[in-house]
Amino acid sequence: MEQHKGDIQLIEDARNGDMTAFRTIVERHEASVAGVVKGILGDTPEAADVGQEVFIRLFESLGKFRGEASLSTYVTRIAINLSLNESKKRKRKFKLFGPLKEGENTSAEESTVDLKEMLYHELHQLDPEFQAVVTLRMIEGYSIQETAVVLEIPVGTVMSRLYRAQKKLKQVIARKEGYE
Repeated sequence: MEQHKGDIQLIEDARNGDMTAFRTIVERHEASVAGVVKGILGDTPEAADVGQEVFIRLFESLGKFRGEASLSTYVTRIAINLSLNESKKRKRKFKLFGPLKEGENTSAEESTVDLKEMLYHELHQLDPEFQAVVTLRMIEGYSIQETAVVLEIPVGTVMSRLYRAQKKLKQVIARKEGYE
């Protein structure tokens, strides 16, 4: 709760033009934003762009922040929305130009690295609502309740999406050679 009070004061200061306060907000939240964005988009140039856009949107919307949720929840929600929008754009582009050839970036030396890369690749093949739940819960470590609050969905929906996403990922891994 102390963090929340500090965030509210920083927001007030930033609203009044204190750029040091806004810089502090960015520093507090940049790691979690990067984790969410990379969890949905992968480690790509687009992810870096979206990460920057999150803070631009935050700055533009400081006047709208009412403090009903924590600043962390608010920032995470912006990150998820922008990441999912970018993910949808990508999927439209891939449908137009066809999928990338398999095996282009499979030169990792250790199988654990290969497995992690495969999981991230397969995560990005899931529908956006599954990506968001998996990213928040399994990659960022949010609780099921926190995930529900951030995504503004019931706890039961979080659990259902998480179960279905895990089931899909397990099926894909089981089919991949060497990961049975």
